[in-house]
Amino acid sequence: MVSIQVGGKDKTAEITNWSIWSDKQEGLQLMCFHLKKGKTVHALDDCAISPTRKLGAMLLTKPGSAIVTPIAKAIIYGERYAVVFHRDSDQPYVYKMDGIGFAAPTAMKEAPVFQYFTAVANARKVRAESQTDREIAANVVRQLERLPASADTALQAYCTGRNGALAPGQGLIFPFGLNESQLTAVTQAFRAQVSVIEGPPGTGKTQTILNILANIILRGQTVAVLSNNNAAVENVYEKLEKCDLGHLVAKLGNQDNRKDFFANLPPWPSGEPAPAPTLDEIQTLLARLKQHLHDHNRAAQLQAELDELNIERRYLQQWQADSGVQAAASLDKYGLTPRKTADLMAYLAHLGEQRIRLKDRIELLFKFRIFRAKPFAEGDARLAVFHALQMHYYDKALRDKEAELQACRESLARGNFEASLETLKTASMRHLKQHLQRQARPSDSFDAKTYRQQFDAFVKRFPILGSGTHSIVNSIAPGAILDYVIIDEASLQDIVPGILALGCAKNLIVVGDSRQLAHIPVALGLPAPAEAYDCERYSLLDSCIGVFKEALPRTLLKEHYRCHPRIIQFCNQQFYDNALVPMTEDKGEAPLRLVVTAKGNHARQNTNLRELDSLLKLFDDEGEPIGVDGDGRGFIAPFRAQVNLSGTRLPADFVKDTVHKFQGRECDEIVFSTVLDKKRHNQERKRLNFVDDPRMVNVAVSRAKHRFTLVTGDEVFSGNHGHIAALMRYVTYYAQDEQIVRSPVVSAFDLLYREYDQSLARLNARLRPEDSRYKSEQIVAQLLREALSTPACQALMYHDQVKLGQVASPSNPDMTERERAFMARASCDFVIYFKVGKTPLGVIEVDGGFHDKPDQAARDTLKNHILAKSDLPILRLRTVESGIEERIAGFLAAWARTTADEAL
Repeated sequence: MVSIQVGGKDKTAEITNWSIWSDKQEGLQLMCFHLKKGKTVHALDDCAISPTRKLGAMLLTKPGSAIVTPIAKAIIYGERYAVVFHRDSDQPYVYKMDGIGFAAPTAMKEAPVFQYFTAVANARKVRAESQTDREIAANVVRQLERLPASADTALQAYCTGRNGALAPGQGLIFPFGLNESQLTAVTQAFRAQVSVIEGPPGTGKTQTILNILANIILRGQTVAVLSNNNAAVENVYEKLEKCDLGHLVAKLGNQDNRKDFFANLPPWPSGEPAPAPTLDEIQTLLARLKQHLHDHNRAAQLQAELDELNIERRYLQQWQADSGVQAAASLDKYGLTPRKTADLMAYLAHLGEQRIRLKDRIELLFKFRIFRAKPFAEGDARLAVFHALQMHYYDKALRDKEAELQACRESLARGNFEASLETLKTASMRHLKQHLQRQARPSDSFDAKTYRQQFDAFVKRFPILGSGTHSIVNSIAPGAILDYVIIDEASLQDIVPGILALGCAKNLIVVGDSRQLAHIPVALGLPAPAEAYDCERYSLLDSCIGVFKEALPRTLLKEHYRCHPRIIQFCNQQFYDNALVPMTEDKGEAPLRLVVTAKGNHARQNTNLRELDSLLKLFDDEGEPIGVDGDGRGFIAPFRAQVNLSGTRLPADFVKDTVHKFQGRECDEIVFSTVLDKKRHNQERKRLNFVDDPRMVNVAVSRAKHRFTLVTGDEVFSGNHGHIAALMRYVTYYAQDEQIVRSPVVSAFDLLYREYDQSLARLNARLRPEDSRYKSEQIVAQLLREALSTPACQALMYHDQVKLGQVASPSNPDMTERERAFMARASCDFVIYFKVGKTPLGVIEVDGGFHDKPDQAARDTLKNHILAKSDLPILRLRTVESGIEERIAGFLAAWARTTADEAL
């Protein structure tokens, strides 16, 4: 019951209706409607309305609006009108109560967790090393300040560690297809405020995201798809556009992206929607299909197990043949299962050389239904039975699994699995498009400057927003809270700025893989309020897992569709506890290859030329194509320097990049170069751990679709028994013999190392210590002697350690004073002359590891310029290079041909 007093007098009985509005000149006004007088207007200050209540700082909401507006205070009159005072403004605004709501702001921003994130953002701004980094950090700080302190956001849930439950809602659709894991992942995404989808490589992560988007749109809700990896978000865009759903996406982010988007707004499709089944009919299709999804997975798992058993059986058969094992006759008559077979083998091993006693006969009878113990009585016979049992185990296991596989395939065929899956997919897509077409056509009148002022209309037209995590707050209206945010590649997502997205949405879906490469944290030394929030230790994915623990729904996408089964099975065994199910087929290809370089210390400053030369030699031997179709070839290394070096050696069709940059990409073939050698520096724990990091190895291997080649040094990683050592063992076990290549590429300079190929032993025996105190120069001297002893080079000779000023003339007018001064003190390692006339022809220099240092490199450049001005060619031999003999012969060839012609 509302009572109204005007000028101190109670007018309630005579007033039939009333309203409040704000007039710019007169201020707040009360209009009353009377039975007899009609309408009267009064200053609200002269009136008293009961009940009246006052609110302090609150959040103003509107039904159906994404915007939450912080206000300074509000006065509510008769529960009908609210006079609202916004922050930093004395101007009152009048709202009808049936069109607004109020929510108390949370204390989230004053809590230790948010304060820690703010401190991290500010510290990064202060410590930024470049102007660009400083601007990025300052932008993050500003966006943190703008986040609404709403209890409804995923950020509130994250900061408090309390994960809210969601009502199940309507049935689900799957317009992009599904498998067993994806069904679980999509279902879980709509059951909790925060959920995690762990998507190992090639498991349909994007497909899962697309199905989630479809269901959000069907529910009339809004969503942002974010990543700090543009390729991940672009992949979602492309798939939506292929299905004629690209018009739902607003590609926002930085100013350039927004400008491009608004310059070419995608049109809303015209035409009548195609007939579509109802949501109930789709749920019936889905219920029928669920029965076969498990069989589909089981069939793939059985095939993988059969492949593994066949390989193990082949090794056993080879061992028995090589060992001359005499196995007993077939043991099928005993009807032993694989488990009973293993038990019997264990029992015979327990007996050892003991004779069969009465209690053993009873044991054989009751445990294994073996009536005649004679075949097990004596040592040789018992051993023959044991070996027969080994083979019987594999034969019986193979038959049993083949029978189960056949049963699974028959069940799938009876249920028309593939056709049913396609029917569900088509029905879901038609239902979604019909739903969209039946809506009133939304407005298209938006531009980059004004869309935030019409944000509710904008997200109705574009319910899917795309952006980077750094710019999401800037991309939406102030105070806007979307229904969902999906963060892809979350293992690479830093907590700050990742939490910006959490403050912009009610619900969060985190997608990533904690077993792939993580973000590289910025070291600040700021203590976190709790370990799980530590920005220096955890990605956003790992942090969510640590914060919510058992309250967090986590779904592992198991079905793998990218790599050859033999490639992904390494990752499966080494990193995923055999949880993955390879859905690709092994057709007898050779998907694995190992190239081991010759012994020696071949690495220099994060490069290893020998690994590249060994790879090129392999290509030459096998007749590798210069280019390939499909997704091409990729070269991956842990260091940028090796990637840069590969650009000068490998064919142009190779995509060359570091492992960190290759995450999210794939190629038909991947070559992984490990670079390190056995030098003490490269065997330090920090260096080994960097290259042998499990996430790095996982990413490197799982980029390859059809073939993976590992190029590495001999015994470089065997000592630490890590992941690359496991990878080498795996390739050695599963690859065909001809795919295990011990590279024949050696260098005469390999003699500099304690370990070298036996093919160099004869050269080592011919070296003369008197040639030089440096073994590298001893090697070149001997190779020069041998090259000059050939008939074509008999007119040539060499001298070593000749003063540069005796080779190039200091009186040359083109020489600078600096060059003349350098010539007086510099020497040439080897100078080639004609024997007759002693005319210098060219210079050979031996460049060791110290020639990579800046000072020595500058001296080398100066020497090159001096020799060039004297028209004297120079051959520089780096001690990391191979083919030294060939390079020397090539250098001498021009003069050798001339002398041969003169001899004729």
